[in-house]
Amino acid sequence: MAGKPSRRVPSLSDKERQELQGMKNRGETPKIRQRAHAILLSDFGRSVNEIASILGVTRLTVCSWFARWEKLGSKGLADAERSGAPPKLSKTEINRVLKLIKTHPHSPKLVLMDIPKTIGKTISGSTLRRLARKAGLRWKRARKSLKSKRDEEEFQQAGEEIDELIEFHQAGEITLCYFDEAGFSLTPTVPYAWQPIGETLEIPSSKSKQLNVLGFLTYDGELTSFTVEGSVDSDIVITCFDQFAESLENETTVLIDNAPVHTSGKFESRIPLWEEKGLNLWFLPAYCPELNFIEMLWRMIKYHWIPLPAYECFTKLVSSLHQVLKQVGTKYTIEFTKHRKAVYSA
Repeated sequence: MAGKPSRRVPSLSDKERQELQGMKNRGETPKIRQRAHAILLSDFGRSVNEIASILGVTRLTVCSWFARWEKLGSKGLADAERSGAPPKLSKTEINRVLKLIKTHPHSPKLVLMDIPKTIGKTISGSTLRRLARKAGLRWKRARKSLKSKRDEEEFQQAGEEIDELIEFHQAGEITLCYFDEAGFSLTPTVPYAWQPIGETLEIPSSKSKQLNVLGFLTYDGELTSFTVEGSVDSDIVITCFDQFAESLENETTVLIDNAPVHTSGKFESRIPLWEEKGLNLWFLPAYCPELNFIEMLWRMIKYHWIPLPAYECFTKLVSSLHQVLKQVGTKYTIEFTKHRKAVYSA
């Protein structure tokens, strides 16, 4: 005995198909897109059972969608209004909460304490997180910055001049280098890391002497480095520049910041001698570390390239750091791009 024919929606007009296709692709919610898809599948000739299987719903659900479509058209595919308690906070109150978050971005506890004083209501920590996420905010590590102290016009002008130096370097007219010092000790720079849920990855940390690295990094990512245990003074920096100047094969411009050891009388007295050897210094404006690309190299070494077991003892740290420094440009590479960005690999 033949079964009862499957129910289908009445034939659609071209206008209805176009409207449903738009709802299927751009409907406000997944459910609206699913319902529009069901009507189109029926118009295409698919049975109720086939549609239910494709969309992962019951036959009864598909039939209810068909009934709403026949009765109300596209309005029948919209989500029904949900019942429930009215929102606890008005739009004005939500804006006041967001203003408090902006005032205390580092302390949810302070925000929760100030909310009753501001709007006369209390909310939970989960509600606060939901409001923050809905406003496009994310809880993540803040970064140190010196931007507020620098002269922005001077910064922009310096950036334009450095871009010209980069063009000279790429044309082979000069070699462009970035110079800076960085310190490494058994107090590690704590990175983000994958960790099993419920467990915390612990990194060894203790006080130790410091190994300082003085580096010349070319725009092409080649590194010349010197390491010193203990403090760095003008005499040490001068020695490094003297040795670097002797190795030059091309006219070289070195970008350098205005640290006291770089502006001492001893250091400045050597500049004419380095210029005779083809080594020219270009001093960066104050509080503009973003212009010194070697800062990116230090960050990669500290956060990514030194293995965590290296912090077990100072000897291991020194050994690991030397291995990384030797392989910058081969195993560990850094390539600068436009807009002062860098691409790394290891």
